[in-house]
Amino acid sequence: METTAAVGIAGGIWRLLALSGLQSLLLASGQLTLKLSMRQMPHFEWNARFWSGMLSNWWFALCGLLFLSASLLWVYILRHYPLTIAYPLASLSYVFATLMAMIFFKESVTMQQWLGILLIMGGVALLAGR
Repeated sequence: METTAAVGIAGGIWRLLALSGLQSLLLASGQLTLKLSMRQMPHFEWNARFWSGMLSNWWFALCGLLFLSASLLWVYILRHYPLTIAYPLASLSYVFATLMAMIFFKESVTMQQWLGILLIMGGVALLAGR
């Protein structure tokens, strides 16, 4: 099993950052399309109307495809990199999801949330500089 320790952390971390960035973007896009699909759905109920509406919702289908893609990429990442480095990088999805919420749903972000995003990015920078 090839890990970043085996290939040298400096070379491996940049590849891991790119893969984690893509995986996080897929996850955040999945959340975006899930929210879009739920906007088209009636309130949740355990009935045929709700479930048939969900299964015929193209946003929901795209959401599933994005989550599946993110999961398959995550399996690849876990196979090739230490969990202690890879898992914290998954927090990039919070950053992407926040930016997408601002752009697509016109949600506002508080100063406290921006501080949290800066802390996440600082953590990613610490891992990349390792």
